[in-house]
Amino acid sequence: MIDGGRVVVAGAGLAGFRTVTELRERGFTGQITLIGAETRPPYDRPPLSKKVLTDDGVDPSLQADFGALDVDFRPGEAATGMDAQTLATDRDKYPYDRLILATGAVPVALAGPGRQRFLRNYDDALALRALFRPGLRLAIVGAGWIGAELATAAAAHGCQVTVIEAGPAPLASALGAPVGAQTSRWYAAAGVQLQTGVAVESVERGGLTLAGGGWIAADEIVTAVGVRPATGWLEGSGIWLENGVAVDAGLRASLPGVYAAGDCAAFESRRFGRRLRFEHWDVALHAPEVVAANVLGGDEVYDPVPYFWSEQFGRMVQYAGYHGDAERLVWRGDPADPAWSACWLAVGRLVAIVTVDRPRDLLQARRVIASAAPVDVGLLTDPAVPVKAAAAAGGP
Repeated sequence: MIDGGRVVVAGAGLAGFRTVTELRERGFTGQITLIGAETRPPYDRPPLSKKVLTDDGVDPSLQADFGALDVDFRPGEAATGMDAQTLATDRDKYPYDRLILATGAVPVALAGPGRQRFLRNYDDALALRALFRPGLRLAIVGAGWIGAELATAAAAHGCQVTVIEAGPAPLASALGAPVGAQTSRWYAAAGVQLQTGVAVESVERGGLTLAGGGWIAADEIVTAVGVRPATGWLEGSGIWLENGVAVDAGLRASLPGVYAAGDCAAFESRRFGRRLRFEHWDVALHAPEVVAANVLGGDEVYDPVPYFWSEQFGRMVQYAGYHGDAERLVWRGDPADPAWSACWLAVGRLVAIVTVDRPRDLLQARRVIASAAPVDVGLLTDPAVPVKAAAAAGGP
């Protein structure tokens, strides 16, 4: 176990902050430096697209006490490069014995000279909240998780909201079109205009030029078409990059003494048999536990059943698992009803679930996925039967 030395953490979001707290809680007594590109201290991101946009006085701060943690916090510094011994920022250089990469992700921008806003950080959320007013013509490009939550908040403020989605349905890239299409009616009920199968060619002053020549006028435009891991600064460093920082099951990168966690880390999942990267709060919360343990000489494995939730149009949508290799989609309940679930199966086992206002389904399904137990599909598709009962009946 390493009880001294210098640990440098690049990235002061939840993953970076949780890493330094885990190190101290596990007894690390050496020097810790936490470097963040933003000038703010660490804060939680899920409230940004939810309560920060709708409620006064919401503070997403993680209430970090760096004095008590004995952590040298360096805000307002962006990582610019690294080698096997030193991390470089736009202000200084930091020698390290162990380096943790937790630089997160950056939003994808669209082409065009017009102003496009994003919802990625606290300042973005505050700026958008200040803009919201009845009658504001707001165009949101992207009907994914962030786009849906933003549309929910803006409509509640009386904005005239139009959501433009290049895919065939909302959440098509996250859940597939058959499931995502079930959420389309939520937009109409909230007074939000949804256009699917429409690509944006250019962001212009005063609106959007659509592929094929269409035009959508807007006072403000928010681009919410996804993010990319913030790893461009690592090009040429010797770190293996593959849809983020490629790490093993213990979250170790390709250079000795270097680890990665959070949105920028693509980890080997033994459970799902492939390298995965998730932009989930749950990953940023729990992956640092494995990083800290292994920095201190352990050999722990990070292999979660991924979990994510979204609050949109008055509904709680929760997802657990990974359905990329699923062979079959089945429904629990009628998706036209207020509450329902959809399940993905592979080789007779539950591998993922999305639930709408059915929290018990989610809780039980996450355990069933973790167990890899076979399920009885007939029972699984009956919403009156608990998910765990479908697993109990599916065994030999």
